[in-house]
Amino acid sequence: MPIQPLNTKIATFLFTLLLISGCTTVYETVNPYANKTLQARYGPAAPKQRFLEPNTALAAELISYQNEIKPILEARCVACHACYDAPCQLKLGSTSGIDRGANKQRIYDGGRLTPMAPTRLFIDANNTQEWRDKAFYPILNERTSSLQAALNNSLLAKLLQLKRNNPLVESGKLANTFKLDINDKQECPSIDEFSAFQKKHPDWGMPYAMPGLSLQQEFKIMSWLQQGAKFDSAPGLSAEAQTSIQQWETFFNRPSLKQQLVSRYIYEHLFIGHLHFAGQSKQEFFRLVRSTSPPGQTIDEIATRHPYHSPGVKKFYYRLRPIEGSIVEKTHFVYELSPKKMQRYESLFFQSNYTVTKLPSYQAEITTNPFVTFADIPTFSRYQFMLDDAHYFTSGFIKGPVCRGQIALGAIRDHFWVAFFKPRQQKYQRGIRKQMHNFLLQQHDNLNLPGALGDELSLFAYQKYDEQAEHYLKHKDHFANQLIMQYGGFQIEDIWDGDGSNKNAALTVFRHFDSATVVKGFVGETPLTGWLVDYPLFERIHYLLVAGFDVYSAINQQLASRSYMDYLRIDGENNLLRLMPKEARKAIHASWYKGLSGKVANYINTPYYSDGYKTGVKYQTDDYKTEFFSRLKQRINHKKATNPPCTLEACISTDNTALNKAVKQLQQLKGSEIGVLPEVSFIRIRGAENKPDLVYTLIRNKARSNIAFLTGEILLGTREKELDTLTVVPGFLGSYPNVFFNVPQAQLTEFINTLKHAQTPKTQDAFYKKFSIRRTNPDIWQHVDWFNAQHKKQRGIEAGLFDLNRYHNL
Repeated sequence: MPIQPLNTKIATFLFTLLLISGCTTVYETVNPYANKTLQARYGPAAPKQRFLEPNTALAAELISYQNEIKPILEARCVACHACYDAPCQLKLGSTSGIDRGANKQRIYDGGRLTPMAPTRLFIDANNTQEWRDKAFYPILNERTSSLQAALNNSLLAKLLQLKRNNPLVESGKLANTFKLDINDKQECPSIDEFSAFQKKHPDWGMPYAMPGLSLQQEFKIMSWLQQGAKFDSAPGLSAEAQTSIQQWETFFNRPSLKQQLVSRYIYEHLFIGHLHFAGQSKQEFFRLVRSTSPPGQTIDEIATRHPYHSPGVKKFYYRLRPIEGSIVEKTHFVYELSPKKMQRYESLFFQSNYTVTKLPSYQAEITTNPFVTFADIPTFSRYQFMLDDAHYFTSGFIKGPVCRGQIALGAIRDHFWVAFFKPRQQKYQRGIRKQMHNFLLQQHDNLNLPGALGDELSLFAYQKYDEQAEHYLKHKDHFANQLIMQYGGFQIEDIWDGDGSNKNAALTVFRHFDSATVVKGFVGETPLTGWLVDYPLFERIHYLLVAGFDVYSAINQQLASRSYMDYLRIDGENNLLRLMPKEARKAIHASWYKGLSGKVANYINTPYYSDGYKTGVKYQTDDYKTEFFSRLKQRINHKKATNPPCTLEACISTDNTALNKAVKQLQQLKGSEIGVLPEVSFIRIRGAENKPDLVYTLIRNKARSNIAFLTGEILLGTREKELDTLTVVPGFLGSYPNVFFNVPQAQLTEFINTLKHAQTPKTQDAFYKKFSIRRTNPDIWQHVDWFNAQHKKQRGIEAGLFDLNRYHNL
C-alpha cells in the first residue's frame, strides 16, 4: 500500500509531541522504577472536573468529545472495551467509563471462591472518586495540568504511542507473543507501572493485536488530551421522548396494589434490556430502573444485585433512565414501548378478573420463585406477556450479563429450534388453566431456583436444587399424562402460531462455543434437537439466567446455574418428544445423548416424556422430526399473515442465480470440509457488474455426542467433528465475528473449493492468506467500518457495534 504524504500540521504535532514527552519517556524506559517520581514531577493525583457547561465559549473552543473523539473510540476501541468482558474492566463507550478508568480484578473468573463486589458502571458508584475507592485507576491525566503532564500521565496516550513506535507486521499471522485467548491472564498496568510494562511487552500497544489508529485519529486524540480531555454535553432527549417518559412513568407508578404488583413483574423482566419508544429517535434507548426519586426529578437508581432484591426503602419509583454508553451488539436487545404496548398491558393485566389484596414480600425464598411472588396475576397474562416478545426474552438469556460463558452455554446445542405451547388451548377451555394454576402452586418447593440461597449457597448445595428439578420433571410428567388421558394427545394445533401475525412464534438458537445468538424464524436445516417451551419453563429460564444470574458470583453459584440448566433443557426436549410417536421417542432421545453411563445416564435417560401415551399428531412419513417441523413451519407461516415471517429479521433478497447456486453449494459442506472455519464468519461478497456488495454469515455448528457433562466437550471427547454442519444466512448473525472474508463474486466457487480442501496447515494458511482479512492487514479497520455500517443499515435500531475480542489469529 503506497505511503500517503503527511499533513503538515500532523507532522509538526508529532515532532512536538516527541520533544514534549520524549525526555521522560526515555528515562522511564531505561529505569522502570522512575515512576516513583511521577508525583514529585507532576504533583498528587486526584479526579478532575472534565464536564463542560453547555453553550459556553470554552466548550466552543475545545475539541468536541461528542463530535470528534467519541466516533474514533467507537470505531476503534469499543470493539473490545465494552460489557463485562472489557479487558481490565476498561469501558470506553461512555464518558463515565473513560473517566472511571481500569481495574486489575477480572469479572470473569472461573476459580473465584467468594463473590466480588459488583462494579456496574452507572450503578455501583456515583462519581469518579467513588470508583477510585473501589481500586479503579485513571487512564487520563489526573495530576497537574500541562502539555507534558497531559500525555506523560495518560495511560491512553502511552498505549497509543507504544503502538505507533512498535507497529504490527503487515502480513501473515501475529507472533505468538500476543495473548488472544479470552481466558489468558490479563496485564493491566497503571500509569505508574507503564515503564516496566512497555519494556516487557513493547508490541502490546493499543489497539491490541490490531493495526494502530490513523495519524489523523491519533493527532485528534492527543490534541484532546493536551486540552485536558474535556467532555462536552451529549444531545438532550427529544421532546417526543420526554413526553413518552412522562406517560410511561405515570403508568408504572399508579398507586393501586394491582398496578404495583404488575409493575414489579414487568420490571423484573425488562430491567436488563434496551427500551425504545416506537417510531422515535433511533439513537435513544432506556433502562427501566427503581429510583428513590419520583418522576420529574433526577433519577437516584437503587443498586441491588438482582432485580428481585428488596429496594431497601419503603417508597420507590419505576423510572426510565437514558442509556449513555455506546450501543454494542453483544448487549443490545430492544423492547419497544408504544401506545399499542400500553393498551396490551391494560388488556393482559388490568381487564382480567382478579384482585390483589396484599403485596408479596421480598424474602429470598419468595422473590426467587415467580410462581409464588406473582401468583395473583393470572398465569395466562404472564405467559402471553412473555410470548408477545419471545425473541426479546430469549435474547436476555444470551445477551445479558453473560457476555461470555462457556460453562453456562455448554448446556445447549450449537443449533436448535424453539417453539411455544399456546397460552390458551381452545379445546381445554377453562379447565386446564385452573389445573395448571393449581399444579404450579403444588410444585412450590420443586420450582425453587439456586438463587434463593444467594451468597450462602455452598459448593455442592446445587445438588439439592438438581433433586428438586428432577422431582418437578417427574410430577410434570404425571400431570401431562393426566391431561393426555383427559383431553387426548398433544397436537401441532396446541403450539402457538403467533396469533396470526406475531413473528416471535418460531426461534432459532445458535451457540458459538462461549457466546450464542437467537433469531426469529426456523433458520437452517432441521436441527438434531428442538425445544417446545411452556410457561413454567420460560419463566424459570428467565429467573435462572437473567434475573437470578450474577456475573460477580463465586464458582459455586455458576456451577449451580449450569447444572440446573440441564433440567430446563431436558424439560423443553421432553415437551417436544410428547408430540413424537410413542414408539420412536426412546430412539430419538438416545440420538441426543450418546455414550452416557452411570448416575448421569440414569437421570438423563429417565423417560419423563409421557412414555407409553400416544401423541395427537398423525404422521405421514417415518422421518418424524423433519415432518413435524415442516408442518409446524406451515402452521406458523400462517395464511392470515400477508407477508409470512422471513427467516431472519434482515433478509437480503437477490435474483442472482449464480450467487444463489454458490450459496446453496456452500450450505451443503460438512465435517472436515468446514474444519478450518471458526464458529462465526462474515463474508463480504463483492458485487459483479456494478451490483452492491452483499454480506452473509457462516455459522459452523459443532456436533457433540451429548451435552450432559459440565466439561464434557473438553475433557470427555464428546465432539463429533464429522457431523459438523454449516448454516449460511443472509445478513448478520452473531455479536463476535471470528474472521472476515472478502471474496469477489467471480471467485466464490474458488473460495468454496479451497475451503473444502483446506485440511492441512499449508492449505489452511493458503486459504486464509487469499480470502480472509487477517488481524495484521492494514485495511482491516476499513472492513470493520463497512460491516458495522451495513449492519446498521440492515437492522436499524436492532443493530449494535460488533465485538472483536474473539477475532482469530488465522
